[in-house]
Amino acid sequence: MITRFRRLAAILALLSLPATAHAATLEQMAGQMIVVGFQGDDVADAAVETLRDELAAGRLGGVMLLKINVKSLDAVAAMNAAFRAASPALLPFITLDQEGGAVERLTKEVGFKEIPNAAAIAAETSPEQAEAIYAEMASAIAELGFTVNFGPVADVNLNKDNQIIAKFGRAFSDDPAVVARYDAAFIKAHHAAGLLTALKHFPGHGSSTADSHEGFVDITQTWQPAELDPYRALMADKLVDMVMVGHLYHADYSDAGTQTPSSLSPQWITGVLRGDLGYGGVVISDDLEMGAIRDHFTLEQTVTMAVRAGMDVLLFSNTAKYRASLGQEILDILVAEAGADPAFAARIEQSYERIVQLKSRIR
Repeated sequence: MITRFRRLAAILALLSLPATAHAATLEQMAGQMIVVGFQGDDVADAAVETLRDELAAGRLGGVMLLKINVKSLDAVAAMNAAFRAASPALLPFITLDQEGGAVERLTKEVGFKEIPNAAAIAAETSPEQAEAIYAEMASAIAELGFTVNFGPVADVNLNKDNQIIAKFGRAFSDDPAVVARYDAAFIKAHHAAGLLTALKHFPGHGSSTADSHEGFVDITQTWQPAELDPYRALMADKLVDMVMVGHLYHADYSDAGTQTPSSLSPQWITGVLRGDLGYGGVVISDDLEMGAIRDHFTLEQTVTMAVRAGMDVLLFSNTAKYRASLGQEILDILVAEAGADPAFAARIEQSYERIVQLKSRIR
């Protein structure tokens, strides 16, 4: 009887392992770490065909849709269906930014119902009412075949003159506890629709005085520890799918003698996020083609530094200098570095296991 129970326990343990993790090659594991943008707005476009092939071969983990990819809701649904069909056993991250307000990829121009920004939602509704608003939006996003919405914003609105958060009403409040409550409403609504979410922008963009889309952002003098409170609260409630790390420099969390942004910083990702906050889930970068990164680091530096810092998913909008080969270029860097450094290869495998575990929840 004891032997039988032990056999059953062993079988259950095997079943609990990340699906296909044992069968993946290094290239396939590295491929899952890459999410790229593309040029095209129709399922018949060459760029879409290329992405489908890369997803099917396991050389790519997901795609990012921007406004340039949205000519109609029907066209978006067809492209997303093709992306899903390319890798049905391990569904892709099919991603977009749909916060509400100014940050929307799906708009009324193509027949999508728009909603207010976070600041207006928090000012005009309770968290329960907000969840109903986000549930309607999430359901519509899910119907189009998306699997990830890059939100909610967990930034705390500490600088009223902030150029990228406060200016567009993207933060729910200047109170971290209020931010956490509305973030939870956003996340629960998306989970109910079968979608994954990404808390952003760790370690906190709400106190910053510049925009990392444009260039270097130093938060050394403005950042406050309270900006981590929404992450703590949501992690405690086990609501976090992914944490999106921004490109923010803090002198106390940078490599010696350098100005390492948080997205490339082991001090922030491995030290604070994983160590101090105890987060064990997927970490995704903000767009690694923003000015704060592309103006200071080569592609090879960006990729290798991010992975060594603890990043699991590398997000490239592919808008700075578009090329259909970008995903393959990133993959080649990952595979070459893994071949030269066993510790780097182990990091890829670790990220792959986290990604597969998270993707198992996609519907």
